[in-house]
Amino acid sequence: MSGTSAALNPPADAVKPVRHPEAPAPGELLGAHYEHCFGCGGSQSHGLHLQARAGEGVSVTAEFTVKAAHQGAPGLAHGGILTTALDETLGSLNWLLRVIAVTGRLETDFVRPVPVDTVLHLDAEITAVHGRKIYSRAIGRIGGPDGPVAVRAEALFIEVKVDHFIENGRPAEIEAAMADPDQVRRARAFEVNP
Repeated sequence: MSGTSAALNPPADAVKPVRHPEAPAPGELLGAHYEHCFGCGGSQSHGLHLQARAGEGVSVTAEFTVKAAHQGAPGLAHGGILTTALDETLGSLNWLLRVIAVTGRLETDFVRPVPVDTVLHLDAEITAVHGRKIYSRAIGRIGGPDGPVAVRAEALFIEVKVDHFIENGRPAEIEAAMADPDQVRRARAFEVNP
């Protein structure tokens, strides 16, 4: 990306990311990390309902269909919605490392308009890791997985402990998530973006 801030450039001693041995297999649908997440959850009527799949190495692919509720200008996706789709896709990468991480910084380039009823095809990968910092990038295309680029982003995620969510989230939702008898769903609720 042109003009990327220095905060998104990994330091010279950053390491190449390594996929966790228990990460989902390539091609596996990752599913919603939290049912009420605006990006990937099914309980948000106007949410993105973004579906991400594990890719090779430390990459994911995702799709998001722009609906009328996602408009900014007439007939076109709102830029904030497109940024949300990129953020959700980038956040899902952390499942491949099996870490809990939150968005620290996200820079988006808008290359071309994305019309309502368009499917945005997203590809994301982790590029480097430095301590608790995870560097990643994503690209969104329209007209198919090899179509023209519409948006792209670079991001810095910061690894956190589950306490980050417990101490900062609204108590009713935290208590409900912690009371879920399904241990996997309970853990996944606290996986990505705050």
